[in-house]
Amino acid sequence: MKRTTVTLPAKLLENLVTVTKAKSKSQAVVMAVEEEIKRKKWRKIKEMAGKLEFSKEAGQLRHEDHRTG
Repeated sequence: MKRTTVTLPAKLLENLVTVTKAKSKSQAVVMAVEEEIKRKKWRKIKEMAGKLEFSKEAGQLRHEDHRTG
């Protein structure tokens, strides 16, 4: 883990710890950053909805995939 110094408003950090029910301020910040990253990734996936074309159905892909045994 990398140590970093961040200046945050005290009230914001208190609220974050309360909302996340974290055991420490550091844990609360890590949880918030992870959640934001997850939301950004989902947003990108949702933006791609309807923009991809597949030539095979999901069942075909599953049964033809030799990795699944």
